[in-house]
Amino acid sequence: MEKKKFSKLEILLIVLFCLVVAVACVLIGILATRETVSKSTQFFPNCPSVGTAERIDCIPDQVATKSLCTLRGCCWSPQSDTNVPWCFFSSNHGYKVDGGLRTTQEGFQATLTRLSSPSLFKNDINTVLLTAQYQTQNRFRFKITDPKTQRFEVPHEHVGPFSGPAASNLKYKVDVQQNPFGIKVTRASNGKVLFNTTIGPLLYAEQFLQLSIKLPSSNIYGVGEHVHKQYQHDVNWKTWPIFSRDTAPSGNMDNLYGVQTFFLCLEDNTGASFGVFLMNSNAMEFALQPAPAVTYRTIGGILDFYVFLGDTPEQVVQEYVKFIGLPALPSYWTLGFHLSQYDYGSLDEVKAVVERNREIGLPYDVQHTGINYMEARKDFTYDKVNFKDLPSFQTYMHDYGQKYIIILDAAISTEALADGSPYQAYERGQSKKVWVNESDGVTPLVGEVWPGRTVFPDFTNPDCTSWWVEECKIFYNQVPYDGIWIDMNEVANFVQGSSNGCEQNDLNYPPFTPRIVDRPLYSKTLCMDAVQKWGQQYDVHNLFGYSMTLSTQRAIETLFPGKRSFLLSRSTFAGSGKYAGHWLGDNAATWDHMKWAIPGMLEFGLFGIPYIGADICGFFEDVTEELCRRWMQVGAFYPFSRNHNTEKRVLQDPAAFGADSVLVKSSKHYLNIRYTLLPYLYTLFYKAHTQGDTVARPVLHEFYSDEATWSVDKQFLWGPGLLITPVLDPGVDIIRVYIPDAVWYDYDSGAKIWLRKQWTDMYLPADKMGLHLRGGYIFPFQQPATTTVASRKNPMGLIIALDDNNEAVGELFWDDGESTGTVNSKSYISYDFKVSNNVLQMNVTNNNYADPNNLTFEEIKILGLLQEPVSVTVLQNNDVQNSSHNITYNPVDKVALIEGLQLELGKSYSLRWTLGTSVNEKYNCHPGPNASKEKCEQLGCVWTEDPSSLRVPYCYYNGPDNAYSVADVKYTSSGVTANLTFNKSNLKAYGKSTLPISTLRLEVKYHNNHMLQFKIYDYANERYEVPVPLNVPKSPESTVKNRLYDVTVQNKPFGIQVRRRSTGTVIWDSQLPTFTFSDMFIQISTRLASQYLYGFGETEHTMFRRDMNWHTWGMFTRDQPPGYKMNSYGFQPFYMGLEEDGNAHGVLLLNSNAMDVTFQPTPALTYRTTGGILDFYMVLGPTPELVVQEYTALVGRPVMPPYWALGFQLCRYGYENDTEIAKLVEDMKAARIPYDVQYADIDYMERQLDFTLNPRFTGLPSLINKIQEEGMRFILILDPAISGNETNYPAFTRGLEKDVFIKWPNTNDIIYAKVWPDLPNVEVNNTLDWETQVELYRAYVAFPDFFRNSTTEWWMREITEVYTNPHNASKSLKFDGLWIDMNEPASFVNGAVGGCRNQQLNFPPYVPQLGSRSEGLIFKTLCMEGQHYLPDGSPVSHYNVHNLYGWAQTKPTLDALRNITKERGIVITRSTYPSSGKWSGHWLGDNTAAWNQLDKSIIGMMEFSLFGISYTGADICGFFGDSEYELCARWMELGAFYPYSRNHNGKGAKRQDPVAWNSTFEDISRKVLNIRYTLLPYLYTLMHEANAHGSTVIRPLLHEFVRDKTTWEIHRQFLWGPALLVSPALDQGAVAVNAYLPNARWYDYHTGEYIGFRGQFRNLPSPLEHINLHIRGGYILPQQSPANTTFYSRRNPLALTVALNDSQLAAGQLYWDDGVRIDAYEERVYLLTSFTANRNSHQDKFL
Repeated sequence: MEKKKFSKLEILLIVLFCLVVAVACVLIGILATRETVSKSTQFFPNCPSVGTAERIDCIPDQVATKSLCTLRGCCWSPQSDTNVPWCFFSSNHGYKVDGGLRTTQEGFQATLTRLSSPSLFKNDINTVLLTAQYQTQNRFRFKITDPKTQRFEVPHEHVGPFSGPAASNLKYKVDVQQNPFGIKVTRASNGKVLFNTTIGPLLYAEQFLQLSIKLPSSNIYGVGEHVHKQYQHDVNWKTWPIFSRDTAPSGNMDNLYGVQTFFLCLEDNTGASFGVFLMNSNAMEFALQPAPAVTYRTIGGILDFYVFLGDTPEQVVQEYVKFIGLPALPSYWTLGFHLSQYDYGSLDEVKAVVERNREIGLPYDVQHTGINYMEARKDFTYDKVNFKDLPSFQTYMHDYGQKYIIILDAAISTEALADGSPYQAYERGQSKKVWVNESDGVTPLVGEVWPGRTVFPDFTNPDCTSWWVEECKIFYNQVPYDGIWIDMNEVANFVQGSSNGCEQNDLNYPPFTPRIVDRPLYSKTLCMDAVQKWGQQYDVHNLFGYSMTLSTQRAIETLFPGKRSFLLSRSTFAGSGKYAGHWLGDNAATWDHMKWAIPGMLEFGLFGIPYIGADICGFFEDVTEELCRRWMQVGAFYPFSRNHNTEKRVLQDPAAFGADSVLVKSSKHYLNIRYTLLPYLYTLFYKAHTQGDTVARPVLHEFYSDEATWSVDKQFLWGPGLLITPVLDPGVDIIRVYIPDAVWYDYDSGAKIWLRKQWTDMYLPADKMGLHLRGGYIFPFQQPATTTVASRKNPMGLIIALDDNNEAVGELFWDDGESTGTVNSKSYISYDFKVSNNVLQMNVTNNNYADPNNLTFEEIKILGLLQEPVSVTVLQNNDVQNSSHNITYNPVDKVALIEGLQLELGKSYSLRWTLGTSVNEKYNCHPGPNASKEKCEQLGCVWTEDPSSLRVPYCYYNGPDNAYSVADVKYTSSGVTANLTFNKSNLKAYGKSTLPISTLRLEVKYHNNHMLQFKIYDYANERYEVPVPLNVPKSPESTVKNRLYDVTVQNKPFGIQVRRRSTGTVIWDSQLPTFTFSDMFIQISTRLASQYLYGFGETEHTMFRRDMNWHTWGMFTRDQPPGYKMNSYGFQPFYMGLEEDGNAHGVLLLNSNAMDVTFQPTPALTYRTTGGILDFYMVLGPTPELVVQEYTALVGRPVMPPYWALGFQLCRYGYENDTEIAKLVEDMKAARIPYDVQYADIDYMERQLDFTLNPRFTGLPSLINKIQEEGMRFILILDPAISGNETNYPAFTRGLEKDVFIKWPNTNDIIYAKVWPDLPNVEVNNTLDWETQVELYRAYVAFPDFFRNSTTEWWMREITEVYTNPHNASKSLKFDGLWIDMNEPASFVNGAVGGCRNQQLNFPPYVPQLGSRSEGLIFKTLCMEGQHYLPDGSPVSHYNVHNLYGWAQTKPTLDALRNITKERGIVITRSTYPSSGKWSGHWLGDNTAAWNQLDKSIIGMMEFSLFGISYTGADICGFFGDSEYELCARWMELGAFYPYSRNHNGKGAKRQDPVAWNSTFEDISRKVLNIRYTLLPYLYTLMHEANAHGSTVIRPLLHEFVRDKTTWEIHRQFLWGPALLVSPALDQGAVAVNAYLPNARWYDYHTGEYIGFRGQFRNLPSPLEHINLHIRGGYILPQQSPANTTFYSRRNPLALTVALNDSQLAAGQLYWDDGVRIDAYEERVYLLTSFTANRNSHQDKFL
């Protein structure tokens, strides 16, 4: 409630008053010290040598001076640290035991006599009585009293006198030091001293009592009420005043509303703890120091200490709370959400709040009204104007299942009502004399509070309680309500003491005043000499709220007989929790106050007041949306959950922020969770009520053995099982949190988080907070509703969170939720739940309540179940019950959901589930050939034959475990590391080369916000790693806040999980049984985010996305023409995965060994590789196009081709001579068909020898020169194999000299194979079969090792001498580009001439599922034992680098080309690996002239777009076989839109170039190629975008329209960039195309017309001479008039095609350079122009 605002005059008077008081205090101090001087002149302190941390302050009341220290007889020793007392007690202060200890029935007694020493605060009591009581095994009490004079003792409602006998089997031992007196309490089990007062003297004066206690640790918690900024006390000389006061919480060390003198000390990591309670209600202070020690200083009463021992912190709380009074069991409805505001202007305003929060569906049970409902803020009245309908408001709330709470203050107005009539509540109280009186004990003390002049009920007077009960009843009869909130009961007063001021006496001005707010004890309260029934205000002030609570409880019992109702008090004392809850007072809307509320709640849990909360969103000040949103999140888990603020502030009820606001959605989400878990919360309150458990629980109470938890106070638990982690700082969505040592599950997903016993950064976006369920616990729940009245009618269920042993326990308490006495009368249902060995036991432990709603448990959710439950059996009394439940299982999150159960509440059941492996979860345990039941079972796997399930493995893993577990997991801001330990369980199944390696390490690196790497390798033995350089930062550049992903390392079994942070989607989850890592067989599987996966190659695919229906694809570079399930030329272990929401990610496995990948409908993917390591890179997109851009940033951006390379190209294997080529060139010119590049295949070589010229092609040099002069270009082919059978072949001779060839290991012998080169001096008989030709005619060839630096130099020289023949210039072939073929590398003999020498490498234990699998890895290539040398000289076997051969050849080839020609040029390579696209283009290999090759070519191009090889195409019209007219025409139309557009076919097939058919064919070709040439500026710009930014050129529709799932399946259409849709005819005889036009505005390219439809398939006419092209609205396409070659077209005028979108806008770009310059973009020698247009204007911008 807001504090009164004082006038200027009042402020001035207060200041003057304070000055007068200050002067008076100084005078009193002088007088006191004078008196002391006279008595202490002969005193000489004995100053022991004690550490500064153990000094007990001798001048706690003022600034210490040496003279004052001397006067007090203390020790003076100044320190640099001003916190340390400079003046401290000597050892001859205090008391001594006089006459020894006297045993009593309860324990013992002793008389203590004061040692002669100066007095600090006068009136010392020279003889005191020590009474000690062994009250229980765990509780020791001692009190020190004045044996001559009765001093005030707290008249506690619950704590009564102890009459013995003394307990036995004590867990503590008590020792008394005689002189000076001290008392020690020791833990009996280990001898540890817990409580030791010998650190300082006992002081016992009339108005100053002090005792210091040395403690065994600094883990001190409790004492209040204050704002403790941290839960664990700071022991660095902090002093906290304790005196109930109407003071708003702040960051100052102020005394607040309540008085709680209990603290808990955790001794060590065994959990052993004890608590200390001082039963004293006088003003006091509590000082902490680093010894560690605490000092209580109080100004009255007695010293009455209780020490409570426990084996755990929780046990200590239980002991203490049982002693002061177990907490009330709250009404169920009070656990719902509450709304309140101090100043609702009218009931209409209240109803508006209620209605708008009902309308948004907010779970919400209780509405409060502040004092503005009253007339003039008078208790027991209501405003009959603004709140005229208040008498019916409770009914209005009840009609919706809601409740109404009123506030009552602790002050009663003395004024009449507004109409002049007497204020009856006052009049009746006056007549009964129920007020607090002035010092005369007769005259009511008058103060001023909210209503103005007030008197104060004396709730310690039984007559007052009767009056109060009656007033509550009278008002209830006028305005019905459901509970009472009592406020201002510290007691608060707006004037100092009373309207008449306070007398000058030792009660109002005691010799020592604790460090309370404003110092005068009567400040903002009553005079200390005021009189109550229990005593003077000086003694009972701190009991005012407690006594008001007791009286109000009597009122509730009268108003709501048999019902618990609701009682909330601002001021508390020990034992208040027996009847009331508490809120943390008038906080402010600041982030600090939200943060400080958690220590406050945890402390009140220690104090036995578990029904506790803070004003959500803050009481004072205007709250921001962000702060209120975050506060609503955490406040949903306050035991008392109420949003409340003061007057004249912004509205902060959730609905005030807008129904669609993030705040509302977030609030509803977390309040729904609260309401779901209310049965669990209610059970916690039952346990608090019956045994003193905490509800909002400190983390250390459960994890005391982990020292990191001792200071955790920004997280808390509900009971033992729910970990609550809020965001407590502004502008933050990454917070540092501690994950204690247990299994934890994310509440929302149910997924295990795989972090424990460590700090971590947790991503919690605007609508999210951390909420985790602890493994080992069972949480009863109920389907939520907007009120508890409704929710209590809903079906119930259990959440079972399994621990490491797959076990869990839990409890449920259930009664009617509102009746009193249900526990004592056992009118309730209770359950014990237990899960073990896949059986849930639901045992009813009490059943004496019949719920009227016939509740049933309908749903059971099991978290952490590693295998799918294939069946669930329900039993009752061991009899199987019929049950029509259904089971679902989420294998990613390991969550099983059993729904449709009908388990009646109040009956015992057991549920038994059988775990099994569903078909989709069968992971192949014997992927090698010839699997059998015997072999399968040797591997420890399961064999089940099911011929009906095609491709489903018969042999599969038995259960979820793999052979590895995790140790030493370390999470940092830049990644994760862990060691993987092999569990040697089934070694018989492994051979030497497949024996799992036990020295594995995992490294995860967060390279940047969208890319991470995870690598598994053998840390003890170096293994081969791929020598392909990637573009990764030298050190991780990601930030915790901005990372798109979260990574967890899973244990038992090992796995890695990567989750997209923004959506929670798991995109990698390898916690599967398949993981193994051996020398020659490595296997890892991952679940996939969806069925939509694209990539992996190079193999011919029949659709763009991979078929997940049990398909395995081998990857191993091979001279293999495209064919189904045949591994072809390249090796691309990269895929892009789509998530169900359209987000995309990409994964690269950087491994170059023979491999296969299996897809299964789980969906899941299994990698199997034959060596190396596992080195994964993942990019997070989140769009498909961004995935490619991020991937190419990693592996290298695609090469920028020269402009001419975008022209049409012709080639044929089998040209007879150069004359045939020359004629073709002329025929093409005559036909006016655009055409830029001509090739020569290996025919131009002499006997297919690289770097030679066939005599039939002697005119080729001149022909090349001629066509170049006419604006064309020429490309030559080179193969890697070099003949070794020549007598004068410089390429081989110089290769020997440079040592460039691959050799047998550890020898100098070259490995020879056979490829194209023929032997010299032989006549080849082409009629013989192929094998015979190879045997008879093919030369022995050696293969250059392109990894070597020497090979690069040799290759450069050989190519240079082709371009510039040093012996005969007329033979120089002035090529413009190079085409490198057969570089898988291909061989026409398997392995080598004469065979290979290493059986294991060539036929490894696991041969991936490749073509010709039985032939081993050497099929059509080299022996795997061939020795290569990396540039650093380290040897590596061909087994490891085979798949890199073409990659290694590509860059040296481009370097040679550019070095020779001084132009950009182009290299076309057949074999590729990730990053090949940096240097080359690619064609899809030796395809076949068949219709089914058309759409496969589109698929292939789109895949190579993913792989970062933009310049790609297929052999137009087919390589093998004779093409036919229609096929070739359609292929020319399609091929005109290949980035690499080349018509190429093979030897022996008929010609298929455009001029080989007829004039109509020429027309078709000319027309479509003119379109291509017209659009080359656009295509060239796309190539630039690919080169500069990694964009795709051939673009799948899904890249632009990923939200349209139809596009995810389309592979018979494609885009050029974002704007040109190509829809070719791909079927024989087709006259129309069923094309999909995504959701955009499309224009027919040919007519320019808007087509008028979108987002649907349409049959588009497609006669033979027509290809359907559409331009997308919103884009501007640059174009240029075509010509026969780009040399001429580039001189033609440019133009723009502007296609406006629905908003009549368009934009585009043009990139332009000279078309040939090397690094034109990098050297900024280019033009980049952007265009924008709208309906009325066009604008260019040159960049």
